[in-house]
Amino acid sequence: MDYETLLNTAAELGYQLMFSGAEIYRAEESVRRLLHAYGLESPEVFAIPNCLIVSVTTPQGHPATRMRRVPLHGTDIELLERCNSLCRRLCAEVPPLDEAQAAVNALPEAIPRHSPRWMLLGYGMAPAFFAPLFGGGLRDTACAFLCGLAVGWCLLYGGRFIGANSFFRTAVCSAAAAFLAMALVRAGLGEQVDVVTISALMVLVPGMALTNAMREIMAGDTFSALSRTADAILTGTAIALGAAAGQALGGFF
Repeated sequence: MDYETLLNTAAELGYQLMFSGAEIYRAEESVRRLLHAYGLESPEVFAIPNCLIVSVTTPQGHPATRMRRVPLHGTDIELLERCNSLCRRLCAEVPPLDEAQAAVNALPEAIPRHSPRWMLLGYGMAPAFFAPLFGGGLRDTACAFLCGLAVGWCLLYGGRFIGANSFFRTAVCSAAAAFLAMALVRAGLGEQVDVVTISALMVLVPGMALTNAMREIMAGDTFSALSRTADAILTGTAIALGAAAGQALGGFF
């Protein structure tokens, strides 16, 4: 058994799970189960939102460790589902290690990617569906759609101008949405500026991160929970500051 290859394969699976936005316990348990399936009895797996460490001791008594740093990421349900399915299949069938490694390495390429045009349309449609829930009319829905397009454009194409800092990027996106909402309502295209604004800002709310943080608190992963909670709080702060700045800027016109 090539334990170096096995360790690399398990670490890559854990990395893909973390990158897809999986909970900490899911990533750790998946890596641990995979190593158990291939004959390693006492693997040690430690994960936090931006780092994964896997340590094993081979039957010959040789220790080996892999660490993977997880970059800034969002949530990819499709990748998460494929990682889960592959982990279950590998643990149940235990195929040759080369085949398992190839399957894990092929995970990112197997995920269908939507074109930026369709993603931009999704950013517009989400606020349009939220607007009626907040009591908006047809004109508010149309304005929320336009504001969602603005947010999507900032996220998809504005990186080279805004930068990679997530706090600043979120603040700029929320400011653009708030300013455009006020401008559209003042132009007579919308009716309720608060409905249009909050509908557009919903696409920036870190709901998944906060939900995972609460789940990790209950699971006892306190450090990861605090990290995710702090990230959610910072994102919420950026949304509030950006929206306030956008409305203040719109008040001058």
